[in-house]
Amino acid sequence: MARALYIHWPFCLRRCPYCDFNSHVRQEVDIEHWKNTFFRELTFEQPHGEPLRSIFFGGGTPSLMPPALVGALLEEAERLYGFTSDIEITLEANPSSVEAGKFAALAAVGINRVSLGIQALNDADLRFLGRLHSAKDAQTALMIAQKCFNRVSIDLIYARPGQAQADWERELGRALQFGTDHLSLYQLTIEPGTRFATDVRRGAFTPLADDPAADLFALTRSMTAAAGRPAYEISNHAAPGQESRHNLAYWRYEDYLGIGPGAHGRRGGVATRRHKKPENWLAAVAEHGHGVAEQYVLGPSALASEALLMGLRLNEGIDLAALAHRFELRTGEMIDQRRLALHQSLGLVWQEGSRIGITEAGMPLLDALLGELVSDTLVAA
Repeated sequence: MARALYIHWPFCLRRCPYCDFNSHVRQEVDIEHWKNTFFRELTFEQPHGEPLRSIFFGGGTPSLMPPALVGALLEEAERLYGFTSDIEITLEANPSSVEAGKFAALAAVGINRVSLGIQALNDADLRFLGRLHSAKDAQTALMIAQKCFNRVSIDLIYARPGQAQADWERELGRALQFGTDHLSLYQLTIEPGTRFATDVRRGAFTPLADDPAADLFALTRSMTAAAGRPAYEISNHAAPGQESRHNLAYWRYEDYLGIGPGAHGRRGGVATRRHKKPENWLAAVAEHGHGVAEQYVLGPSALASEALLMGLRLNEGIDLAALAHRFELRTGEMIDQRRLALHQSLGLVWQEGSRIGITEAGMPLLDALLGELVSDTLVAA
């Protein structure tokens, strides 16, 4: 049964040009109406089983939520589902002074981990990325967060246009000196439908080429490992024991519940997707008691395919025998054994008993390797 809960708050002050998440700008939000609607979704999704181990407030910009609303949702979730004694409760936050001013109140209502969207440590790149905060704002917010929360993660975007290796080395070195136990370090990706996609098409800027981006990826993994924050997933780095429990639930393909506009869930082999537009989600919950726009049963092949695609992102890899037993498939139905042997001989894949994973040399080629390794039988299904 699901032991992880995702709550989506879809609102931002301004949409970032690189972002393809379900985010919206609204001048006014009826907080009481949203609270009651979230309550109905929590009741609809109430599982029967073990208590929640993790909750994640994502967005959008959840740090724009009033702390009283966050606290009310946590109280209701605990009443309905129950919490483990060591539950991880994460909230994504932006480092503006307005949001940082809420950190103490958010900690008081139960948030014990914050993911701070710093994204860059210089003002020129922050402006390019469409961020509303300055580098000074980011450092101030981080200091406040470290006083208020037991666990703090920071997000940075690298492989920005024209970014030199020496520049990223200095910037990442500064970030590591902040002392957070978790860093999410993402290469800038030009996503379809974003303003950056339009800018690139019009020639406003040129994305960093693949080879220098690969060099920055290798540098990132080397520096974080040397600092005691090794990669445990392709873009996430942590001190041992400080990995994101909630995100590990996704990558290990455990069940999770997702509520709020556009949220996805996986529970008992059933995939759920909520209405994306806030107004449509509100209307659906008012009419049906939930905001589910689509719900479908995943067959064994689809489940195994998703589990492989998620699990091979992790340094720990996946246990083929365990997955085969879980989905009642044969190992050969999940992984192309010939290609596995080939890429193992090339040093791109490792295998220890029934467990396989991507090597350090293979991680920059992850997407291509996933296409090679996952059996054509699963993909066709």
